Amino acid sequence: MPDTAMLARLREILGEAGVLTDPDRLAIYLVDQRDLVRGAAPAVLRPSSTEQVMAIMRLASEHRVGIVPQAGNTSYCAGATPDGSGEQFVLSLERLDKVRAVDALDATLSVDAGVILKHAQEAAEAAGLYLPLSLGSEGTCRIGGVIGTNAGGLSVLRYGMTRDLVLGLEVVLPDGTLVNDMRKLRKNNTGYDIRQNFIGAEGTLGVVTGAVLKLIPMPTRRATAWVELAPDVPLPEMLALVRRETSDLVSSFEFITARSLALVAADGGRLKSGSGGVILVELSSSSKHLPIEEVLEGAMGEVVEQGWAEDVIIAQAEAQRAEMWRIRETIPEGEKRFGGSVKHDISVPLGRTVDFLKEGGAAVAAYDPSFELSVYGHVGDGNLHYNILVPPGEDRLAFTDRVTRELAPRLYDIAVGMGGTFSAEHGVGRLKRGLLQHYADPGRYRVLRGLKGLFDPHGVMNPGAMVDPSIGLPD
Repeated sequence: MPDTAMLARLREILGEAGVLTDPDRLAIYLVDQRDLVRGAAPAVLRPSSTEQVMAIMRLASEHRVGIVPQAGNTSYCAGATPDGSGEQFVLSLERLDKVRAVDALDATLSVDAGVILKHAQEAAEAAGLYLPLSLGSEGTCRIGGVIGTNAGGLSVLRYGMTRDLVLGLEVVLPDGTLVNDMRKLRKNNTGYDIRQNFIGAEGTLGVVTGAVLKLIPMPTRRATAWVELAPDVPLPEMLALVRRETSDLVSSFEFITARSLALVAADGGRLKSGSGGVILVELSSSSKHLPIEEVLEGAMGEVVEQGWAEDVIIAQAEAQRAEMWRIRETIPEGEKRFGGSVKHDISVPLGRTVDFLKEGGAAVAAYDPSFELSVYGHVGDGNLHYNILVPPGEDRLAFTDRVTRELAPRLYDIAVGMGGTFSAEHGVGRLKRGLLQHYADPGRYRVLRGLKGLFDPHGVMNPGAMVDPSIGLPD
């Protein structure tokens, strides 16, 4: 347990507002987003400057005290939750919340790591530009966490993951050293690309305190279709056709099963599922000269000709488009209202999505045919949110534990056997560290352990998350 002298020194560095010790105020920082893990901490540290973060890390390194960086605390894998020892401090980024600069000519946005994603989007929009990163949690998640998990979201198909949007980073290393690489360059071949070590590292190698993000011209026109799928549609072939016939203007290609749709109230029953579920497809453009509505109509006509759609509704107004997206984005809330779900963040190659749906469904039915699935996700990039609903009357935590131990490994084995993975965009955190060790290529895992030991030799950065160098290599 950190001594009183260390707490006193932290108060000198951060001021009274920067050190929270009251149990009632600490509570929200000590439980993960899914309420699966509850930790303990002597205090939550709330720095308001990069210099304060540097001072915290120097002190933590000196005393060998664990620091758990936390941004918006929206991790699905307990990646920002301290353990139960009460010896790890939470370092909250919430006061590092300044938009540093928007450069319209360079099309870049420079921000503190504690800026809420929605506020970053608004800062870009005020300059007539667009930050093409959209998540269901964008109103609460923060840039540092988005970078730490390499978040994906609704537009990965066209714009890539978070790492594809990061041009520069500012990071404080475990010993308090500042790595300042806040450059706006698209091209920079001057040695190792250090920033990539911290993107997706979940705060295990350092504390991201600032970032330069790439922006694009603001889309001013969107064309959106709700496709009621026929049975057994070859989704990869459908995606390939739509991308080809729209000249790859597709920004989103989302799959929703009928069961997932039923968890969310639809628009008076008008927006319904086909026999094979739904595809929500959207094109976007910043040009007033591109007739994207006509382009979408033409592509949807070909989808119908192929026999892949029972019906297609093309949004005729923004309200109708917004309702389509409301349904897609509120499925997680619908699962919560139902009683919760056990989430599996599956990723497979694009060509194997239908194969996984069939084999995964068979594995679930073989385990317990009464289980209900809520499956949806970004099939345009191979990412399926393959969730098992908690049966009515069952204890959510007990059910989650049973499925995680007994059924989830079967699903992960199927995905990995297809060249996929157990985590597409949610990360590893504490909950999936064993999976990383189990499924990792030994050579790759050796490199991960080596990086952890190189950057954090004393193990003060988010101890217990992602990689534990004290655990041996996988067999």
